[in-house]
Amino acid sequence: MWRTSIAAALTALLLVPAVASAGPLDDPAEQWLPRTDGAAWTYAWTNSTYQATPRVERYTMAARAGTSFRLRWDEVNPPPTETASAGTIDFQHTDTGLVNTNYQSSQPPPRFPILCASATDCASSLSAAWYMVIWGTRSPVFAEPMLDGTRWSSLGGAANDVASSNRYAGQVKVTVPAFPAGVQAARVDAEVTQAGAIGDPFGTLTRTVYWVRGVGPVKVVLKHASGETSTADLTETNLAPKPLPSDQNLLPLNRGDSGTFRWRNSKWMKAWSTQSYEVSDVLNSTSRVDFKHVRGPLRVAGAYTLASRLSGVTLLGGSTQSTGGKFPKLGRSRRFTTPFDLMVYGFNPVIPSPGTAKGTTWRSSRTSRDFSIFGVSGNTTLLGEQTVTVRGKKYKAVAIRSRLTQGSHRFGSGTRTSWFAPGKGLVKLVFKHADGSVSTVERVK
Repeated sequence: MWRTSIAAALTALLLVPAVASAGPLDDPAEQWLPRTDGAAWTYAWTNSTYQATPRVERYTMAARAGTSFRLRWDEVNPPPTETASAGTIDFQHTDTGLVNTNYQSSQPPPRFPILCASATDCASSLSAAWYMVIWGTRSPVFAEPMLDGTRWSSLGGAANDVASSNRYAGQVKVTVPAFPAGVQAARVDAEVTQAGAIGDPFGTLTRTVYWVRGVGPVKVVLKHASGETSTADLTETNLAPKPLPSDQNLLPLNRGDSGTFRWRNSKWMKAWSTQSYEVSDVLNSTSRVDFKHVRGPLRVAGAYTLASRLSGVTLLGGSTQSTGGKFPKLGRSRRFTTPFDLMVYGFNPVIPSPGTAKGTTWRSSRTSRDFSIFGVSGNTTLLGEQTVTVRGKKYKAVAIRSRLTQGSHRFGSGTRTSWFAPGKGLVKLVFKHADGSVSTVERVK
């Protein structure tokens, strides 16, 4: 028997924890991989060189506690000369996606390449359907929310010597034995690299996994650097597919995403201040966004940390330095210096969870961390899709309106409307302050 588990410390981008809503995680069935009692899956997998005859594994729900659960598998009708494989694999549903926390099984067939630096006690294998899915991608195995443009990096292998770069490739229809008429799936592509193992050309590969909501992965295709192809198909399950959720991305925050804004205030800064931003780092779906001056009266440098979770996009923290421009004071020693200052001001979430219905309203709380930072009370409403024109260009965007009050500070109080275009992010913002002035943000590119 052999096993492995995750025990790694991850460097945080900020010392401030994310505010996460566990609501979507409480339902064991409404998941990309359900943890419902009695759930069962049967997979058949092959490798073009080392396992031409399909090997069939039946997975069942073995145990669950809270959002953690264990699947057990047993091989069905193994070849006469082979020992039947069996094992367990553990997962946890988190606000950042599905995480593999442990696995344990019998040894892989001896003819397969050795995926460790030494042949002794090697706990890395690609000889099981689920091992193909988690290879190099354990935390998370499947990132959430899965939105247009989602990318993430991960590690795996017994010695964390397998690295992967994963990319959501959209919603497609796929046909497998369990669903011969076809089923809608989320396609995830990965580049997986292993270095230092005896068989690392076999451990280095491209992978495509097709995920069905309410079922799990239904098809896996690996193309190894050493020339082989491995496949796994779902042949049978007692689970029914669920509709795919919206993959609209209203605020892309992948490393390298960038843009330029300009903003002004009708009374306090009549000339446009133009600033650019870039997502400089991402860790576990938490992104650092850097701002810098381009032109105009405000010379500014700033950084923000935003977390993309099932509960929405949440501000974790931010800081700016600026010269130029004279604005009325806000409470809590705050200032408006960048478009993101205006966008995140008030309370979380900045953007609600994917699929939130039009008309949904959320409110500030005086007992929250947000209130201790901003001192703002009020409410925010998702207005739904609108067409908005920005510098002569029309966008189909989702509008979000906030009514904000910051004590006696009239400049910090008023009504803010933000427009977010899918795949683009913030394209326009209008803040009508209680002092009669209006701040306007426009996306330049």
